[in-house]
Amino acid sequence: MKKYRILFVCLGNICRSPLAEGIMQSYLERESMESQIEVDSAGILSIHRGELPDPRMRAHASRRGYNLVSRSRPVVTDDFDKFDLILGMDDRNIDDLKDLAPSIEAQQKIRRMADFCRNIPADHVPDPFFGGASGFERVLDILEDACEGLLEHLKKKLKD
Repeated sequence: MKKYRILFVCLGNICRSPLAEGIMQSYLERESMESQIEVDSAGILSIHRGELPDPRMRAHASRRGYNLVSRSRPVVTDDFDKFDLILGMDDRNIDDLKDLAPSIEAQQKIRRMADFCRNIPADHVPDPFFGGASGFERVLDILEDACEGLLEHLKKKLKD
């Protein structure tokens, strides 16, 4: 069976998208679904290529049991063929992804991460990079909620 593949995207791939990847990987392992679904993350920009996630994000994530070990990379055209679902963290990411998409079919794979939130009202996942600790905690709250919603969506989708 072919794995369903998800790509999480933010601006630099050092805060939000690696956190979403780490949370979702943890949830997939909890549900024994890692053989069915594969996750990755990337950024619109390549300025942090090869770097680990922001140390502040790793510290906040670690306190909740998430180990963020992915290395930053930019979105590439092949990602639109490789992934079944591409999730942007905010409208700017969505617009940039649509500009990068090589076809209308590829654009249809793009969705907003916050659309999967169930309990926290959010229309985007804010970038905590220039803020303080409360911003990182808010992003953790939003992404935990959105990843739970995404997991429920995937369970239904894969069941059909």
